[in-house]
Order: sequence, then structure tokens, then C-alpha cells
Amino acid sequence: MLITFLNHQWKAFWRSKNKGGSIAAQIFIGLILLYLLAVAVLVGLSLEILIEKSFPGKDVLVVFNGFILYYFAVEMIMRLQLQDLPTLSIIPYLHLKIPKQTIVNFLNVRALFSAFNILPLFIFIPFCVTAIADIYGSFTAIMYIVAIISLAIFNNYTALYVKRLSISNLKVVPIMLALIFTLGLLEYFKVFSIAAISNSVFSIISTHPLAALGFSLFALIMFLVNSKYLRMNLYTEELSRNDEKKTSTDYPILGRFGEIGNLAALELKLILRHKRTRSSIIMCVIFVFYGFLFYKKDFLKNDNFAAVLFAAVFMTGSLISIYGQFMFGWQAAHFDGLLVNKIDFRKFIKAKFLLFTIMSTFTTLIISLYGFISWKILAVQFAAYLYNIGIGTIIVLYFATRNYRAIDLTKAAAFNFQGVGASQWVLGLPYFLLPYVIFMPFYFAGLPYWGLIALGVLGAAALLTREFWVTFLLNQFNKRKYNIAEGFRE
Repeated sequence: MLITFLNHQWKAFWRSKNKGGSIAAQIFIGLILLYLLAVAVLVGLSLEILIEKSFPGKDVLVVFNGFILYYFAVEMIMRLQLQDLPTLSIIPYLHLKIPKQTIVNFLNVRALFSAFNILPLFIFIPFCVTAIADIYGSFTAIMYIVAIISLAIFNNYTALYVKRLSISNLKVVPIMLALIFTLGLLEYFKVFSIAAISNSVFSIISTHPLAALGFSLFALIMFLVNSKYLRMNLYTEELSRNDEKKTSTDYPILGRFGEIGNLAALELKLILRHKRTRSSIIMCVIFVFYGFLFYKKDFLKNDNFAAVLFAAVFMTGSLISIYGQFMFGWQAAHFDGLLVNKIDFRKFIKAKFLLFTIMSTFTTLIISLYGFISWKILAVQFAAYLYNIGIGTIIVLYFATRNYRAIDLTKAAAFNFQGVGASQWVLGLPYFLLPYVIFMPFYFAGLPYWGLIALGVLGAAALLTREFWVTFLLNQFNKRKYNIAEGFRE
């Protein structure tokens, strides 16, 4: 039966209308995967040398043991952002005499064929076969490999389970966000160390190899949990069910803005109800952890705000830049309907501004937790926030009037280049360079705080003159709306 499923998917691929684009995308992804595998092989073969050079004077095995869980913790964050759910058009099979467990097994087996499951094998196994086997023996090396494979499988099914839960229950996303953010803060402030925990765990495995089966047990439990969830939701009603129709009064805050609020509420529903828009939002959620990479104490101590400004602009405006870069492509399926309906496009554009402002405000409130590291971070983020809601939104909507590419909302965002055109690539230059154009003259003059004030003041000025910019963008939209509609039909 599994072979039959594979055969059906193979035929569906070759008979699809966008076969050419799919083949090109698969070739591109395949080349990237081959490159990553080559890098992983080189890292795995030279890992001992790399550890000795990177951590001189430290025990190689201690560093290696501490690295394992750290790697899989970072990998879990990457999986939540990039790993696709294994899909199969299973509704046509549900009325046939096919055991549900067979369908579930196919989905679970297919999920194992992921680059995330292959890369750790090439990175860790060479070191286990050489260094671990030489010191502790072959059996211990084998159990190390068992533990690593088990961790990869555990991450695989945990990420799939969380993503499936987030689709049916959006409350899962902020809970996961809060959990990961809390763990990141605890790691940052040295309350505990993932590397130290990893070293302790794998030190036990080095002396008691059978302890590695504990990871196998966790992987098995996660596999069973994921399978049970699939079996319980493998019904047509669960798969194709639509939520009850709601009105914009579901969002009382937006309802206060009248027709503008209604339009913003409709777009918010579009975001929450479609696969690719949700994927973009989840991607933005992952990016709030960029602060742990850029907000270094040395930079903050020396008022080197130039080194952290990009992270602040990106995080406070991630939802604006990532979601907004495809405006109006998200509405390509019904764009012709918008043109012929009695819609005031001035209010339509104002609704975009309102939605962007709400998105940026919500994100800024979340990342304000970085203020526990230093109050200077709050100053940088507030200046970046004013820039985003004032100037950044104008830049995004200006380039949106030059986006003629439609987007299929049912497809995920990972490795999906549909809708990506020249306007998206050009957008990043002014959006992320302009803050530095404003800030750097003050920075070079030894006045970094005045640079932040200038950035914030210009952002606030653009916000206060929004009516002027709405008129400007409306004129740009009216000039090109028929070109946009024609491009969406292709």
C-alpha cells in the first residue's frame, strides 16, 4: 500500500500544471542539499581538529559532549521554521477500504526523509567511529550513534506535532514562543548551560552506554504521540472543516476603526486561515530570537549601537518586511473582485497601515523582554519601532505597488519562491540601509544616542504625516492597479 501511495504522488507530480516550476525548485533544493551534505561531511571528518583549534587546552570529548544537545536545541528552532509537514491528499482515500493506520504510517515514514535528519549523521558519526571508538570502544561508539539518531527522530516528530497543533490551535504558538524565549534568557544569563547538561548526559553514556536507550524511548514516545494525533484527526470533517463565519466584531479593537478596521480584520482572517501566510507569521516568531545573536554585552557597554541596529529594525519590523513584501500578492485570488467592488482604496491602504502598526507594536512588546539584559536595548528597539511604523511601512507599500506576482496561499513558505520578484530583492536595500544612513553620521561624530533620537524622530514625523503618504501611495496604486491585476492572472 505504501508503494501505491508513492506511485500516486509520483503521477500527481508529473501531471500537475506547474510541473516545470516544481522541477526547477526541486533541482535548486537538491543542489543546496548536496552542498550542505558536503559541508557536513567535511565538518564530521575534521571535527576533532576543529575542536582542538577552536578550544585550545580543553578536552576534545568534553567539548564534543557539550555540543550535541546544543546542536539539537538549535536544530529544533530551525525545524519549527523550515521543516514542512508531510502532505498527502488523503481525503479521496478515506472512504476506501484502507486502514487509517496505513495512511498514518505513510505520513510518518515520509516525514523521516528530511535534510534535518540526514545532516547530524554526517556531522557526528565520523567522530563517533574514530575518536569515541578509540577511547571507549566500539560498543560505546555505537550507542553514541543510537543516541544521536534518536535525538534527530525525537526532534523530527516533536516539530511536526507542534506545527500540527499550531494549525488547529493558535495558542500553541505564543506558548512555544514564551518557552523558547525563557530558555534562551536562562542560557544567556548563565542560570543553566545546555552545553554543561549535554556534557553531563553524554558523560554518563560514555561510562554506561545502555543509557543511550533513554533517548530512543523519548523518540518512540514522540512517534506514538504524533501517530495518535494523526489517527484522531484523520477524518474529512477535521481535514476540510471550515470555521464558522465570523464578522469583524470578533476583533473588538479593530471594530473601533470603522470600515478601516473591518478591512484590517478581513486581512487578519486571511493570515490566520491560510497555510503560507501562517508560515510567514511563524517564521517571524522565530526571528524574535535574533537578539541573542546580536545583543552582545560588549556592544552595549561601548554604545556600539551600529552593531545591534539591524537586529532591532529586523525584529520590530519582521512582520512588516516578511509579510508586507508580498502585498498585494496575498489577495491575488480575489484582486479582480476588489477592483470591481465598491471599496474606497484610500481606506484599503489605511487598513494596511493599521495592520502593520498593530503587528509591529505586538512584536515590539514581546521583544521588550530583552530590556532585562540592558535598558539600552529598549532605546534602540524603540527608535527602530518608530522607524518601522513610520518610514518602513511606506517603503513596503511603495514596492507593493510594483509587485505583479500572484501567491498561492495554500502552499508553505519554506523553499517556496512563488511570488518572489525583483521588487522583493530591491525592497531590502532601502528598508534596512536607510536606518544606517540616518544613524551613522551621528555615530561617527561620537553621538550614538542622538543618532537613535534622529531615527525615532524621523519615524514619528512620517507617522504624523501619514495622510500625505496615503495619498501618495493611493496615486501609485491607481496608476498600476490594472497592471497588478493582469500580472496576478498569469
